[in-house]
Amino acid sequence: MLERFHLEVLAAIKEQGTLTQAAESLNLSQSALSHSIKKLEGQLKTPVWQKEGRSLRLTNAGEQILTLATRVLPQFKHTEHLLRQIATGEMGSLRIGMECHPCYQWLLKVIEPYLEKWPNVDIDVKQEFQFGGLGALHSFEIDILVTPDPLYKPNLTFIPVFDYEHRLVVASSHPLAAQKVVLPDQLADDVLFTYPVEPERLDIFSQFLNPAKCSVKKHKTIETTEIMLQMVAAGRGVSALPGWLVDEFAQKMPIKSLRFGDQGINKQIFLGVRKGEEHISYLSDFIAQARGVS
Repeated sequence: MLERFHLEVLAAIKEQGTLTQAAESLNLSQSALSHSIKKLEGQLKTPVWQKEGRSLRLTNAGEQILTLATRVLPQFKHTEHLLRQIATGEMGSLRIGMECHPCYQWLLKVIEPYLEKWPNVDIDVKQEFQFGGLGALHSFEIDILVTPDPLYKPNLTFIPVFDYEHRLVVASSHPLAAQKVVLPDQLADDVLFTYPVEPERLDIFSQFLNPAKCSVKKHKTIETTEIMLQMVAAGRGVSALPGWLVDEFAQKMPIKSLRFGDQGINKQIFLGVRKGEEHISYLSDFIAQARGVS
Protein backbone atom coordinates (compact mmCIF):
# COMPACT_ATOMS: atom_id res chain seq x y z
CA MET A 1 0.00 0.00 0.00
CA LEU A 2 2.65 2.53 1.04
CA GLU A 3 5.35 3.23 -1.53
CA ARG A 4 8.55 5.21 -1.42
CA PHE A 5 6.88 7.87 -3.56
CA HIS A 6 4.29 8.50 -0.85
CA LEU A 7 7.05 8.99 1.71
CA GLU A 8 8.81 11.48 -0.56
CA VAL A 9 5.56 13.41 -1.09
CA LEU A 10 4.86 13.72 2.64
CA ALA A 11 8.45 14.75 3.33
CA ALA A 12 8.22 17.41 0.58
CA ILE A 13 4.90 18.71 1.94
CA LYS A 14 6.41 19.04 5.42
CA GLU A 15 9.50 20.80 4.08
CA GLN A 16 7.86 23.05 1.45
CA GLY A 17 4.57 23.83 3.17
CA THR A 18 2.38 24.07 0.05
CA LEU A 19 1.21 21.60 -2.58
CA THR A 20 2.59 23.70 -5.42
CA GLN A 21 6.07 23.97 -3.93
CA ALA A 22 6.11 20.28 -2.99
CA ALA A 23 5.17 19.31 -6.56
CA GLU A 24 7.91 21.55 -7.97
CA SER A 25 10.53 20.06 -5.65
CA LEU A 26 9.59 16.58 -6.88
CA ASN A 27 9.38 17.65 -10.57
CA LEU A 28 5.69 16.69 -10.71
CA SER A 29 2.52 18.47 -11.67
CA GLN A 30 0.25 19.49 -8.82
CA SER A 31 -2.59 17.39 -10.21
CA ALA A 32 -0.42 14.25 -10.45
CA LEU A 33 0.71 14.68 -6.86
CA SER A 34 -2.83 15.26 -5.60
CA HIS A 35 -4.18 12.27 -7.52
CA SER A 36 -1.59 9.89 -6.05
CA ILE A 37 -2.34 11.02 -2.50
CA LYS A 38 -6.11 10.80 -3.02
CA LYS A 39 -5.63 7.23 -4.20
CA LEU A 40 -3.56 6.47 -1.08
CA GLU A 41 -6.19 8.07 1.15
CA GLY A 42 -8.82 5.84 -0.47
CA GLN A 43 -6.75 2.75 0.34
CA LEU A 44 -6.08 3.93 3.89
CA LYS A 45 -9.66 5.10 4.37
CA THR A 46 -8.39 8.21 6.15
CA PRO A 47 -6.99 11.58 5.01
CA VAL A 48 -3.27 12.26 5.29
CA TRP A 49 -3.48 16.03 5.07
CA GLN A 50 -5.91 18.91 5.42
CA LYS A 51 -5.89 22.25 3.60
CA GLU A 52 -5.56 25.39 5.70
CA GLY A 53 -5.72 28.28 3.25
CA ARG A 54 -2.83 27.87 0.82
CA SER A 55 -0.95 25.60 3.21
CA LEU A 56 -1.36 21.93 4.08
CA ARG A 57 -1.41 20.40 7.54
CA LEU A 58 -0.63 16.71 8.02
CA THR A 59 -3.23 14.66 9.87
CA ASN A 60 -2.31 12.06 12.48
CA ALA A 61 -2.10 9.49 9.69
CA GLY A 62 0.10 11.84 7.68
CA GLU A 63 2.41 12.41 10.63
CA GLN A 64 2.81 8.64 11.03
CA ILE A 65 3.83 8.34 7.39
CA LEU A 66 6.20 11.30 7.79
CA THR A 67 7.86 9.60 10.78
CA LEU A 68 8.47 6.56 8.59
CA ALA A 69 9.79 8.80 5.79
CA THR A 70 12.25 10.51 8.14
CA ARG A 71 13.63 7.14 9.17
CA VAL A 72 13.61 5.29 5.84
CA LEU A 73 14.38 7.85 3.12
CA PRO A 74 17.96 8.54 4.35
CA GLN A 75 18.62 4.78 4.20
CA PHE A 76 17.38 4.66 0.60
CA LYS A 77 19.62 7.57 -0.36
CA HIS A 78 22.62 6.12 1.47
CA THR A 79 22.28 2.73 -0.23
CA GLU A 80 21.72 4.30 -3.66
CA HIS A 81 24.84 6.39 -3.18
CA LEU A 82 26.86 3.27 -2.38
CA LEU A 83 25.42 1.45 -5.40
CA ARG A 84 26.35 4.35 -7.70
CA GLN A 85 29.89 4.23 -6.36
CA ILE A 86 30.09 0.48 -6.98
CA ALA A 87 28.75 0.94 -10.52
CA THR A 88 31.44 3.53 -11.31
CA GLY A 89 34.22 1.38 -9.86
CA GLU A 90 34.56 3.19 -6.55
CA MET A 91 34.84 1.12 -3.39
CA GLY A 92 32.66 3.40 -1.24
CA SER A 93 32.78 6.43 1.00
CA LEU A 94 33.70 6.90 4.64
CA ARG A 95 32.16 9.95 6.30
CA ILE A 96 33.64 10.57 9.73
CA GLY A 97 31.93 12.74 12.34
CA MET A 98 34.04 14.20 15.15
CA GLU A 99 32.79 14.66 18.71
CA CYS A 100 36.33 14.94 20.00
CA HIS A 101 38.10 18.27 19.37
CA PRO A 102 41.66 17.15 20.14
CA CYS A 103 41.30 13.91 18.17
CA TYR A 104 42.12 15.51 14.82
CA GLN A 105 45.84 15.03 15.38
CA TRP A 106 45.17 11.36 16.19
CA LEU A 107 42.86 10.99 13.18
CA LEU A 108 45.57 12.25 10.81
CA LYS A 109 47.79 9.36 11.91
CA VAL A 110 45.02 6.91 11.05
CA ILE A 111 44.01 8.43 7.73
CA GLU A 112 47.46 8.71 6.16
CA PRO A 113 48.19 4.94 5.93
CA TYR A 114 44.49 4.19 5.34
CA LEU A 115 44.40 6.31 2.18
CA GLU A 116 47.39 4.42 0.81
CA LYS A 117 45.70 1.07 1.41
CA TRP A 118 42.23 2.10 0.19
CA PRO A 119 42.76 4.53 -2.73
CA ASN A 120 39.19 4.02 -4.01
CA VAL A 121 37.50 4.94 -0.75
CA ASP A 122 36.44 8.58 -0.51
CA ILE A 123 36.95 10.09 2.97
CA ASP A 124 35.19 13.12 4.39
CA VAL A 125 35.55 14.46 7.95
CA LYS A 126 32.56 16.41 9.23
CA GLN A 127 33.37 18.73 12.09
CA GLU A 128 29.88 20.24 12.25
CA PHE A 129 28.59 17.05 13.89
CA GLN A 130 30.70 17.56 17.00
CA PHE A 131 27.55 18.47 19.02
CA GLY A 132 25.06 16.22 17.21
CA GLY A 133 27.03 13.22 16.10
CA LEU A 134 24.60 10.62 17.38
CA GLY A 135 21.76 12.03 15.32
CA ALA A 136 24.00 12.24 12.25
CA LEU A 137 24.95 8.58 12.64
CA HIS A 138 21.28 7.60 13.02
CA SER A 139 20.25 9.56 9.93
CA PHE A 140 23.03 8.16 7.69
CA GLU A 141 24.78 11.53 7.38
CA ILE A 142 28.01 10.00 8.69
CA ASP A 143 29.35 6.43 8.80
CA ILE A 144 31.66 6.62 11.83
CA LEU A 145 31.45 8.78 14.94
CA VAL A 146 34.65 9.51 16.88
CA THR A 147 33.68 10.20 20.50
CA PRO A 148 35.01 9.87 24.06
CA ASP A 149 31.45 9.69 25.43
CA PRO A 150 29.41 6.91 23.77
CA LEU A 151 25.64 6.72 24.18
CA TYR A 152 24.65 3.11 23.66
CA LYS A 153 21.59 2.59 21.43
CA PRO A 154 20.07 -0.70 20.15
CA ASN A 155 21.05 -0.09 16.51
CA LEU A 156 24.52 1.34 17.16
CA THR A 157 27.83 -0.22 18.15
CA PHE A 158 30.63 1.66 19.92
CA ILE A 159 34.09 0.15 19.63
CA PRO A 160 36.90 1.31 21.96
CA VAL A 161 40.07 2.04 19.99
CA PHE A 162 42.49 3.41 22.58
CA ASP A 163 42.81 4.44 26.22
CA TYR A 164 44.19 7.72 27.48
CA GLU A 165 44.42 9.86 30.59
CA HIS A 166 42.79 13.29 30.70
CA ARG A 167 45.28 15.69 32.32
CA LEU A 168 45.62 19.29 33.47
CA VAL A 169 47.95 21.40 31.31
CA VAL A 170 49.94 24.28 32.86
CA ALA A 171 52.86 26.46 31.82
CA SER A 172 56.27 25.27 32.94
CA SER A 173 56.45 28.45 35.02
CA HIS A 174 53.10 27.86 36.73
CA PRO A 175 53.20 27.39 40.54
CA LEU A 176 51.65 23.92 40.11
CA ALA A 177 54.22 22.78 37.54
CA ALA A 178 56.44 21.19 40.18
CA GLN A 179 53.61 18.90 41.30
CA LYS A 180 52.58 15.56 39.78
CA VAL A 181 48.99 15.74 41.01
CA VAL A 182 46.52 18.64 41.21
CA LEU A 183 43.64 18.91 43.69
CA PRO A 184 40.31 20.63 42.89
CA ASP A 185 40.74 23.57 45.28
CA GLN A 186 44.13 24.42 43.77
CA LEU A 187 42.46 25.77 40.62
CA ALA A 188 40.33 28.41 42.35
CA ASP A 189 42.52 31.29 41.13
CA ASP A 190 43.09 29.98 37.59
CA VAL A 191 41.51 30.81 34.23
CA LEU A 192 40.42 27.59 32.51
CA PHE A 193 40.58 27.31 28.71
CA THR A 194 38.39 24.64 27.08
CA TYR A 195 36.86 23.86 23.72
CA PRO A 196 33.38 25.35 23.13
CA VAL A 197 31.51 22.47 24.78
CA GLU A 198 28.82 22.69 27.44
CA PRO A 199 30.48 22.61 30.91
CA GLU A 200 28.43 19.57 31.96
CA ARG A 201 30.07 17.60 29.15
CA LEU A 202 33.60 18.54 30.21
CA ASP A 203 35.37 15.94 32.36
CA ILE A 204 37.26 18.54 34.37
CA PHE A 205 33.92 19.80 35.66
CA SER A 206 31.86 16.58 35.84
CA GLN A 207 34.59 14.31 37.24
CA PHE A 208 36.88 16.70 39.11
CA LEU A 209 35.65 20.15 40.11
CA ASN A 210 31.90 19.66 40.56
CA PRO A 211 32.10 16.58 42.85
CA ALA A 212 34.43 18.56 45.13
CA LYS A 213 32.15 21.64 44.91
CA CYS A 214 35.05 23.66 43.54
CA SER A 215 35.42 25.91 40.53
CA VAL A 216 37.89 28.10 38.65
CA LYS A 217 38.32 31.87 38.61
CA LYS A 218 37.06 32.12 35.02
CA HIS A 219 36.10 29.77 32.18
CA LYS A 220 36.96 30.76 28.59
CA THR A 221 36.47 28.80 25.38
CA ILE A 222 38.89 28.52 22.46
CA GLU A 223 38.23 26.52 19.29
CA THR A 224 41.75 25.49 18.27
CA THR A 225 44.18 23.31 20.22
CA GLU A 226 47.26 25.26 19.13
CA ILE A 227 45.93 28.64 20.29
CA MET A 228 44.72 27.14 23.55
CA LEU A 229 48.14 25.70 24.34
CA GLN A 230 49.88 28.93 23.34
CA MET A 231 47.71 30.75 25.87
CA VAL A 232 48.61 28.18 28.52
CA ALA A 233 52.33 28.35 27.69
CA ALA A 234 52.16 32.15 28.04
CA GLY A 235 50.83 31.75 31.57
CA ARG A 236 47.35 33.09 30.73
CA GLY A 237 45.56 30.08 32.22
CA VAL A 238 45.33 26.29 32.36
CA SER A 239 43.58 23.65 30.26
CA ALA A 240 42.55 19.99 30.31
CA LEU A 241 43.52 17.74 27.41
CA PRO A 242 44.42 14.11 26.61
CA GLY A 243 47.84 13.23 27.96
CA TRP A 244 49.07 11.90 24.61
CA LEU A 245 48.31 15.22 22.95
CA VAL A 246 50.02 17.24 25.66
CA ASP A 247 53.12 15.05 25.41
CA GLU A 248 53.40 15.86 21.70
CA PHE A 249 53.14 19.62 22.19
CA ALA A 250 55.38 19.58 25.28
CA GLN A 251 58.31 18.70 23.01
CA LYS A 252 58.16 22.17 21.46
CA MET A 253 56.29 24.28 24.04
CA PRO A 254 57.01 25.15 27.72
CA ILE A 255 54.06 23.24 29.16
CA LYS A 256 53.58 20.39 31.60
CA SER A 257 50.70 18.05 32.45
CA LEU A 258 49.46 16.96 35.90
CA ARG A 259 47.18 14.13 37.01
CA PHE A 260 43.70 15.04 38.25
CA GLY A 261 43.77 13.78 41.83
CA ASP A 262 45.34 10.53 42.97
CA GLN A 263 43.15 8.37 40.68
CA GLY A 264 43.32 10.56 37.58
CA ILE A 265 40.65 10.77 34.88
CA ASN A 266 40.94 7.75 32.61
CA LYS A 267 39.14 7.84 29.28
CA GLN A 268 38.71 5.93 26.02
CA ILE A 269 38.12 6.99 22.43
CA PHE A 270 35.32 5.07 20.72
CA LEU A 271 34.27 4.64 17.10
CA GLY A 272 30.50 4.49 16.77
CA VAL A 273 28.97 2.72 13.75
CA ARG A 274 25.55 1.39 12.78
CA LYS A 275 25.17 -2.27 13.74
CA GLY A 276 26.07 -4.62 10.92
CA GLU A 277 28.14 -2.06 9.03
CA GLU A 278 31.24 -2.72 11.13
CA HIS A 279 31.75 -5.79 8.91
CA ILE A 280 32.01 -3.75 5.68
CA SER A 281 35.60 -4.37 4.55
CA TYR A 282 36.88 -0.80 4.19
CA LEU A 283 35.09 0.28 7.38
CA SER A 284 36.31 -2.64 9.49
CA ASP A 285 39.86 -2.02 8.27
CA PHE A 286 39.61 1.62 9.36
CA ILE A 287 38.59 0.43 12.83
CA ALA A 288 41.51 -2.03 12.89
CA GLN A 289 43.99 0.68 11.90
CA ALA A 290 42.53 3.08 14.47
CA ARG A 291 43.14 0.50 17.19
CA GLY A 292 46.80 0.47 16.27
CA VAL A 293 47.30 4.23 16.64
CA SER A 294 47.57 6.04 19.99
